[in-house]
Amino acid sequence: MMATSPLAPRPQPLREAVEVSMRRYFEHLDGSEASDLYAMVMAEVEAPLLACVLEHTQGNQTRAANVLGLNRGTLRKKLKHYGLIDSEAP
Repeated sequence: MMATSPLAPRPQPLREAVEVSMRRYFEHLDGSEASDLYAMVMAEVEAPLLACVLEHTQGNQTRAANVLGLNRGTLRKKLKHYGLIDSEAP
């Protein structure tokens, strides 16, 4: 078995990363009220998720849709929304 350095960063599960990020976000509000937080978080997470899956599938939208558990049309709509594909593309 391969030994890991105690100084090496440990893999951080996605859930934990979100919790840490949200705590940091609230700490930096400095008394201001958060608004439309759900939409903001979803946009921040969804765009890179789509980009990474599309890269993983080498641009194959059908495979990307399957990986994500989405309908291909829904995936294309989201890709256009985030500017990840040309909005004029069929």
